[in-house]
Amino acid sequence: MVPVLQKDNIYTYADYATWGDDVRCELIDGVVYMMAPGASQSHQSASGELFRQFANFLFGKPCKVFHPPFDVCLNADGDDDKTVVQPDLFVVCDRSKLDGKRCNGAPDLVIEILSPSSASRDTLLKFNKYMQAGVREYWIVDTEDKIVRVCLLRDGKYEFTDFIEPDTIQVSILEGCQIELKRVFTD
Repeated sequence: MVPVLQKDNIYTYADYATWGDDVRCELIDGVVYMMAPGASQSHQSASGELFRQFANFLFGKPCKVFHPPFDVCLNADGDDDKTVVQPDLFVVCDRSKLDGKRCNGAPDLVIEILSPSSASRDTLLKFNKYMQAGVREYWIVDTEDKIVRVCLLRDGKYEFTDFIEPDTIQVSILEGCQIELKRVFTD
């Protein structure tokens, strides 16, 4: 059942959890952000290839890669029960953060693939939320310009490096993991 959302209301995870799987949205500081019903071909292609490369590398290792729909409650141990996101991909190495239904706390790595409806949210609002929550590595993937901005958390702030096709990215948090962009940006 689709809830009737009030424009000026502030919602919590408890509210969000009652809305059902057919409501695709995120909560950031209690504000509801509806998610687009479908992704572009380039978005889907990049997401699938990134997932494949990460999953192949992580096979048999303690870290795991996830994709939506799977909730991430960024500050589950703190006072913030008003932020729940669904990144395009994320890696969790501390399995105690997983309860079978969601990730409770900051993932180790988050990847957002830009789309017209979410680009400003991914590059500004979520960028700051991920940094504050302690996400160690945050990737912003632009399939149109074939650029990946890799943001590494150092002393509480993100430092970033841009990679373009056909670069290979050395994943900072996963020793030995390399992601080939020439495969990510092929349709």
